[in-house]
Amino acid sequence: MKAMMIAAAAAIGLMAAVPAGAQTSVTTTETTGSITIAPEQRTVIHQRLGTAKPVTIKERVTVGATVPDTVELQTVPDTIVSDIPSVKGYSYFVYNDDVVLVDPKTRKVVTIVE
Repeated sequence: MKAMMIAAAAAIGLMAAVPAGAQTSVTTTETTGSITIAPEQRTVIHQRLGTAKPVTIKERVTVGATVPDTVELQTVPDTIVSDIPSVKGYSYFVYNDDVVLVDPKTRKVVTIVE
């Protein structure tokens, strides 16, 4: 019992010895599916592509879902790819005011930009 109390006190002492300055700031990005897009880039995508004509489909659109062949996919414009290279090679469509990025080879949803 005494040995456990000594071990616990030592562990607490080690945690207290870690300087607060060792913490680093983290820039968050949202990863959904197989693509990572920073929040400010998501805003750009939504502003530039969100004005396309929305698609109506019966299926629920979720990351990883396969988009039906009846949905016409649009190629992400080069102007956006030059600003956000991570979207190169993807297609998109607008669904419920969201931009849905899709892998055109598999027709799987990789991310939904709200």
